[in-house]
Formats: sequence, structure tokens, C-alpha cells
Amino acid sequence: MTASKNPETLVLHGGHRHDATTGSVAVPIYQTTSYQFRDTDHAENLFALRELGNIYTRIMNPTTDVLEQRVTALEGGAAGLAVASGQSATTFCILNLCKAGDNFVTSTDLYGGTWNLFANTLKDMGIEARFVDPSDPENFRRATDDRTRCYYAETLPNPKLNVFPIKEVADIGREIGVPLIVDNTSAPVICRPLDHGAAVVMYSTTKFIGGHGTSIGGLVVDGGNFDWEAQGDRFPTLNQPDPSYHGAVWTEAVKPLGPIAYILRMRVILLRDVGAAMSPFNAFQFIQGMETLPLRMRAHCDNAVQVAKFLSGHPKVTNVIHPSRQDGEPRRRADAYLSGGYGSLVGFELEGGKEAGRKFIDALELFYHVANIGDARSLAIHPATTTHSQLDPEEQAATGVSDGYVRLSVGIEHVDDIIADLSQALDKA
Repeated sequence: MTASKNPETLVLHGGHRHDATTGSVAVPIYQTTSYQFRDTDHAENLFALRELGNIYTRIMNPTTDVLEQRVTALEGGAAGLAVASGQSATTFCILNLCKAGDNFVTSTDLYGGTWNLFANTLKDMGIEARFVDPSDPENFRRATDDRTRCYYAETLPNPKLNVFPIKEVADIGREIGVPLIVDNTSAPVICRPLDHGAAVVMYSTTKFIGGHGTSIGGLVVDGGNFDWEAQGDRFPTLNQPDPSYHGAVWTEAVKPLGPIAYILRMRVILLRDVGAAMSPFNAFQFIQGMETLPLRMRAHCDNAVQVAKFLSGHPKVTNVIHPSRQDGEPRRRADAYLSGGYGSLVGFELEGGKEAGRKFIDALELFYHVANIGDARSLAIHPATTTHSQLDPEEQAATGVSDGYVRLSVGIEHVDDIIADLSQALDKA
């Protein structure tokens, strides 16, 4: 097939044309734990990384491999790794570079589960998350020291929805020698962070990539565009002998394979040892979802703009949070980094605070009251009492959550039906 850079083509053809054994056009589900080695030399070569291939589904799987290749092609990266959830993808992204005593600098504009992971769980492991306000990219430079291993951010942070200054922070990082990791969960297709200088992109595939609310998964893409050797002292996990894999130095070991030291170590160390593997069936589900991803994103974005416009004119709504309603620097960043739409997430604040938020949610009929985002169907939640309830009031405010804040994930239903449901629920709030 002729090479293409168009997402509509990549999501249908990337990484798979037909099954070599059966000719199957659909990607087969390889529901197997293990793989027959040709002989003892073949097995030895695989375990020594002299040859890449299937060893055990905890580490790799042919169905999952197609998903990894497809998302990597969509992002313009070098290699990908699928894992059991978006949360495990985030965890692996940090643990692949950080050990006890290290730190990383992260945007304050984060999903609540990520904030808790960084502020508490990783802290208990001896890894410090330094939270900074991304409205000033220089805050990342100010928080960096010799033990800073990476920067972390969300493209379209949920729930604040201020697009992250990807290039500005990536440029600062590259000047110092610190890679930027970007969670692009809320903006597949409409943003490619690697094009703006990010070194690593990750997803909760549970959301838009799957699109149907059937499966949990995550995926990490190594951009292959960061020189891990240039400042070897900053990245000991990649530049010093690894005692858990025959003393391999990952930046050296991958040279015959390409610039994939980061993702290969994640696969053969973290995935091998922690075991957060994606099931082949879930990988198949995500492959199915990806086939319509560009079409769905177009519908999501179009509907969300109209919903934001409707909410902006409603008397019970005091504030609407959506890139299409922003101006100044936030709007400039949205226009610079998002292409083809502003995403499906819409936030708004009700004048009646927490009680009004509860009444609104309970009155919805078309929207589902669930914790997820990115389904084809429309979803709604009240973050202060659910997704961000583990955070204290100060932390909630830092992430953009107020008592009256409601988050919508606008689906692909007919926009008239979406707005009609919002209207009747607002009448009861």
C-alpha cells in the first residue's frame, strides 16, 4: 500500500493489510499466552534481544502489535507499547525514567486520578512530582534541577480545558535536556504532540480511541526524536547497565533496531515485571474503534461547539469552559495545537453550586451519568463529588474544579437531541 500520512487512511490500514497465514482482512484475535520457538537458537536470540519477536503475551502479542503500530503511525512516532489502562501508561511513563530520589515537573492541569497518582502514590515510592502552572511555560524551567527526569502534561486537560503550551515547554526541555511527555487522550487526530517537540505521547485508549465504552487500555508512543545519550547522567535508567536484563545499556542495545531505547526498556522491564498487559481481545476492540476515530472526532467537535454556544446563552450557567469560547493566550494555544476541532469536552458552572450540579445530573435523560469520557454517546458527571473528590479544595481549584462545575463529554448523537436534554435538565437544576 502507498504510504499515507492521512489519519482516515492510517486508522484502517496501519500495521496490517491481511493475515499472512489465513488472508484474513480483519485483524485476528491471537488469544494465546505463548508462542512456539523455531529452535533453541531462536529462543535464545529472542531473550537476548538479538531478534525481536513473540515470547509471551504479557510482553507482546500479534493482535496488540497491530494496535501499537496503528497508533504509532497516527502519531508519527517510532514505536508503541500497549498496556492494561491509561493509568498504567502514565505510571510506566514516569517509572521508565525516575527512581527514588528523582523528580519530574508536571502541569497542575490534570485529570484527578493522575494528580493523585503523582501527589501520593509516586511520592510514597520516593519520586517527587513538582506541580507548576502551565500558563507560564518558564515555570517548568524554574522547577528543574539535576534530578529532574521529565516534564508531563495533558494536551487538552480534563477538566480545565486550557490547551497546554506544547512547543514552548518542549523547547525549554530540549534546551536543558529534559523530555516532554504528553497525555493526548482528549485530542487524538486533532493534535499530534510529537510534531510540536514532545518526546513521548500516551493515551488512555479506553476513551476516544476505543470510543464505545467496552474496554480498558492504555498506549505509549516513543517519538524516537529525543537524544537520551546526550545527557547520559540525567537518564541512568537508559544509559547505565541494567542488572535486571544482563547488564544491558538500553541506548546501546537498541542501536541496530532504531531510536527506541525508551519504549523497549518499558516493554522488557516494566511490562515484564509489573505485568500490566493489555488483553488481545481489548486490543481487537480498540482496533475496531480506531477505524472510525477521525469521523467520530469530527462529529464530537462539531457537536461540542454548538453545545458550548447553547450553554453560553443560558441564564443558569455562569461560565462555559471550552476552547471555542476562549480568547487571548488560551485561544491562541488552542488554535496553534488543535486542528479540525476543539475536542468534545465541555465544562460549565452553575450558579447554584454543588446542589444545582447534583440536580442537573439527576435530571438528564439522554446523557449517561458515568465517570468515563470519549464514548460515542454523550456523558456527564459532577467532578467535585466524583472524579476529583479525593482532592482537597485547594487541589480541586488548581485543576479547575469548582462546586458547581459539570463536565460533559459530548457524543455523536444528533445535536438537537443533545441540546434538548441539556435544556430540560437545566430547567430542573
